[in-house]
Amino acid sequence: MGGVGGSGSQEPAREMKQPEASGVDLARVALRAAKEQARARGAAAQQKKQARRGGGLRSGARADGRDPLPLGAAINRLITERGWETPAAVGGVMGRWPQIVGEDLANHCVPLRYDEDPEERVLTVQCDSTAWATQLRLLAPQLVARLNADLGHGTVKLIKVLGPGGPQHRYGPLRAPGSTGPGDTYG
Repeated sequence: MGGVGGSGSQEPAREMKQPEASGVDLARVALRAAKEQARARGAAAQQKKQARRGGGLRSGARADGRDPLPLGAAINRLITERGWETPAAVGGVMGRWPQIVGEDLANHCVPLRYDEDPEERVLTVQCDSTAWATQLRLLAPQLVARLNADLGHGTVKLIKVLGPGGPQHRYGPLRAPGSTGPGDTYG
């Protein structure tokens, strides 16, 4: 019945004795403990030094969040943080207006403002004559589609077209007695 490796074996489990640490091993353990204590003391001393200097506001050899950024990266980060992506994109469209609408239309129509209210999203454009304003009103659906393809769907919902404004009245309204005003010439 004294089978080898059987499950009913009554022999006590032998404990694995670890060899006793020799002089070299004891020296290694002591050295490791001394290094850890020195590191801890050094870290504490470094924190005190940084506190005296002003909180460690000095940059090291590697890049971190305190280092200066290139202008383009700083502007892109600011636009993203503030949520200005849509107004910035529309501002870019206003800068590229001649490429988007064509030279003829750009010579006679100028984008004035963009209402970024999510309900509205209106681009206001002013034309230099009533004829060009009428032409732009006819082209408005195609222009809205082109702008939304460039900026993203739903960025511009409506183009508000303004006709030419009247002359600036620097000295007050100048009219002949009995006249009714500038008429249809300016609007």
